[in-house]
Amino acid sequence: MKISAFKVTVAVGIMALLSACSSQTSIDSDLGVSGAPDWVNIGTQAVENDSGRLLHGVGMSNGIADESLQKSVADNRARAEIARILATSVDAMQADYTVATNGEVSANVEREIKAKTKLALNGVKIIGRWKNPDNGDIYAFAELDLSDLEAAVKRAAALALKQ
Repeated sequence: MKISAFKVTVAVGIMALLSACSSQTSIDSDLGVSGAPDWVNIGTQAVENDSGRLLHGVGMSNGIADESLQKSVADNRARAEIARILATSVDAMQADYTVATNGEVSANVEREIKAKTKLALNGVKIIGRWKNPDNGDIYAFAELDLSDLEAAVKRAAALALKQ
């Protein structure tokens, strides 16, 4: 199998994966943080609404004296939650693909998946923060629009075909 054909196959697989990921049912959760915005208590999830198909990640940081650093840590943890959703789904796709090809191209699959995951994280935006007045914990809310990610994956696949 040519590498360029392989890249297209992986890109198409990731797009299919993202479509499946976006149709997941939202799970209600309550972390019990009194007075917090709803997104803090609902937590990380995939949603589909009037704004589109989105991945929401919530991160929290506590016990850091430097508030700027504490915000940065919460932001990075929110991004990591989105990365965790993508990585879990992509790992399952990689395992399926490796089995289907008798393990011959697993290194190429892994490189391609890591590249697509990095591409996805470039589109993650921090859209809100909340500081708990009771204990100083800072929560960050990150969002990834899956339609933006799909467009970026298509552009990357088109560039791969030209090589």
